[in-house]
Amino acid sequence: MTSTVPASLTRMAEGSALQAVFLDMDGTLVDTEGFWWDAEVEVFGALGHQLDEAWRDVVVGGPMTRSAGYLIQATGADITLAELTVLLNERFEERISRGVPLMPGAERLLTELAAHNIPTALVSASHRRIIDRVLSSLGADRFALSVAGDEVSRTKPHPDPYLLAARGLGADPARCAVIEDTATGVASAEAAGCRVVAVPSVAPIAPADGRVVVRSLEEIDLRFLRTLITRVN
Repeated sequence: MTSTVPASLTRMAEGSALQAVFLDMDGTLVDTEGFWWDAEVEVFGALGHQLDEAWRDVVVGGPMTRSAGYLIQATGADITLAELTVLLNERFEERISRGVPLMPGAERLLTELAAHNIPTALVSASHRRIIDRVLSSLGADRFALSVAGDEVSRTKPHPDPYLLAARGLGADPARCAVIEDTATGVASAEAAGCRVVAVPSVAPIAPADGRVVVRSLEEIDLRFLRTLITRVN
């Protein structure tokens, strides 16, 4: 976990039950879920295997070890999990080095949260080396801290990443709003006790108690996030 602003600045949001906002990265803030799939297709193609498009919904949003392990088993590729992880990260880094497209509404939302001094954290299943590359495009100063998938013993769908982010900001998980795009990420945030806004990217996510599903970040602003917390507390 890396803090990008002094701890003294990670104060609770004033005048609201909302204490912090946590955002997923791939598919939520940056339009990169397709980059990961393309990287997987290219790497396995070089190994002599063709990936089934139906597998895309299985691997999206999950930790690298789970996704890579599934594809090794599904294809029977002669490669270790550690070797495949290196290849996938390298191929993905090549793609994001040419620029990272933001999701619609991401720039506006991050600017609004910063303008109102809302403690904000980036919580991703991606590895630190990938997160730091993307943060250079998003603006690392917009986040009080960031949590990477290779910095926790159990990443999404376990609650550990969001619990770690809440502890880092001194926040009550029940008063933190999380924005996620996959079922895996939603499960992680809900297991941590956070209030979740789902913005599905690849696979659909059904509404549920304590969860709101919207079509785009353009439907989310600070007032919306504050309402999400106050109506359940």
